[in-house]
Amino acid sequence: MNAHPTPGDAATALASSRQRTLALTDCLDEAELLAQHSPLMSPLVWDLAHVGNQEEIWLVREAGRRPALRPDLDQLYDAFRHARADRTALPLLPPDAARGYLRQVREQALEVLDAAVFGQDDPSTGQDPLLAGGFVFGMVAQHEQQHAETMLATHQLRSGPAVLAAPPPPPARPDETALPREVLVPGGPFTMGTDTDPWALDNERPAHVVDVAPFWLDTVPVSNADYREFIADDGYADPRWWTPQGWAHRQRAGLEAPLFWQRDGRDWLRRRFGRTEPVPPLEPVLHVCWYEADAYARWAGRRLPTEAEWEKAARHDPATGRSRRHPWGDGAPAPEHANLGQRHLQPAPVGSYPAGAAPSGARQLTGDVWEWTASDFLPYPGFTVFPYQEYSDVFFGPEYKVLRGGAFGVDPVACRGTFRNWDHPIRRQIFSGFRTARDTAPGEAR
Repeated sequence: MNAHPTPGDAATALASSRQRTLALTDCLDEAELLAQHSPLMSPLVWDLAHVGNQEEIWLVREAGRRPALRPDLDQLYDAFRHARADRTALPLLPPDAARGYLRQVREQALEVLDAAVFGQDDPSTGQDPLLAGGFVFGMVAQHEQQHAETMLATHQLRSGPAVLAAPPPPPARPDETALPREVLVPGGPFTMGTDTDPWALDNERPAHVVDVAPFWLDTVPVSNADYREFIADDGYADPRWWTPQGWAHRQRAGLEAPLFWQRDGRDWLRRRFGRTEPVPPLEPVLHVCWYEADAYARWAGRRLPTEAEWEKAARHDPATGRSRRHPWGDGAPAPEHANLGQRHLQPAPVGSYPAGAAPSGARQLTGDVWEWTASDFLPYPGFTVFPYQEYSDVFFGPEYKVLRGGAFGVDPVACRGTFRNWDHPIRRQIFSGFRTARDTAPGEAR
């Protein structure tokens, strides 16, 4: 995305999100789309119509000031009115009707876009802030891509045969597996968050200065091979490594390994989008909850990085003193930078994408896996709700932990150095991994 998005950028983002939505739903028959594949997830047909309803509300009605097309759908597809586990009982639009609704909404949304003027985010101009920088179009595109990632997680949870395919990521080169264990992130202030990214969402704002002490950070995410050492050392059976809440959850849920792993003699297999395969040792560990990540870090004599530490490692450029949009710079993600956009259906080996390294030297801070941090999901100083409370404000609090970086299923439009994700610390169906950190010892900081 450009620093000053154009209507063409918005049209491209909307088209890409719709292409992905349809690809994730057209590959299944009606029964599969209507089924509840997990109580944690909506039936896919609900997501299909929900993204259209949000587009109608924000682009047709709010931005376009046009009459409602299907006001009767607002309550039906209100994510806060109906729990995911209850949505199969609702009178949902069947798949063909949902697709027709999407086409109807998109036709009008593109007419609104054709007439839109993307001004700058300057209150003195009197422009509708929804249209400044084309924000509302970017917001809707990001919303649909976020639901595409959720639908991808539903595909992983479904028990049927494989219907998705993608080439594997490139194998690691020898120089990519001989990296230092950790990188030193210098201490000092940096600018966290943003005031200038036109499509940044409200919880990424405002920009503010945070002083971070020097610390050491894993160069790459924790790998499956690393995590197997924790399992082999009876990490799941030793309460020393778990918080009281984490130990209680581990016992209650019977956790013994990452989600989708199963023993095969002395080895491990995993199920990935309908296929069973050996666990690749060099991939970042995937489908672990916050409690598991925290326990591993304690076992390793380390800790999870805070959200501010993670963002400083990913964005701060000591040479210029400024914060970048992405670890590699301000340019949009390209295939050589990161594993994004469902280009592959799995993480790349740890150490991949040297072109995407941050100034700190850390790799894969963007793409591959969402990374759990130690931080609760809280508002930044001076936070303002925009444009609706239910996106961020209702989730702030200690019940949610922050994840950063974006996984292989995240689209570039919803991925930047300031982007914040969050979930309950027990969640594992998401594409979550982690890396660890430690404080500097006397004499190490520079």
